[in-house]
Amino acid sequence: MKSRRLICALFAFGFTMVVFGGAILVFSLHNRGSGGGGVTPGQFVAAARAEVAPALRFVDAAGQSVGLDGFKGRIVLLNLWATWCGPCIKEMAALDRLQAALGEQKFQVVALSQDRGGADVVLPFFKKLNLQKLNPYLDPAGEATKAFGVVGLPTSILIDREGREVGRLVGGVEWDVSPVRAMIESQLN
Repeated sequence: MKSRRLICALFAFGFTMVVFGGAILVFSLHNRGSGGGGVTPGQFVAAARAEVAPALRFVDAAGQSVGLDGFKGRIVLLNLWATWCGPCIKEMAALDRLQAALGEQKFQVVALSQDRGGADVVLPFFKKLNLQKLNPYLDPAGEATKAFGVVGLPTSILIDREGREVGRLVGGVEWDVSPVRAMIESQLN
């Protein structure tokens, strides 16, 4: 009985440390930069070695199966988010503006919702925010978070034209500000 309590206490302590540590990381990422109002390109964590991104499948708003491999040849900003995530909501309009500015020929924001409610939750959310350039993609089973080892939302993963992860950023970002946009544009050139 005592060993069961000890194991439960250790698990609870470990879980608390992971959650608390993640919250500190997300907070510090979100509040660094000029004036504490956002993330700068210096906070983008480059992959030690560009490795092929997992062969991830998800669905679009029409329920059609889509894979990351379908975006090969374009720079992809895979943004894992949810409608219940405050920093996620805050960055959606900036992601929409970024997609509008950079177009779809060379670049694609893949806004991949982790909402368990799927289209029933996400489509009204897109309409409410009047998102015009982003396409909603759905991953209600959370396969992307498992495949990429994501521990918090939002997480954005930059993938090159060959389908390799270039780097990632945890936390909300002002995607359409000059330094951040320049970082992405440097990948396009």
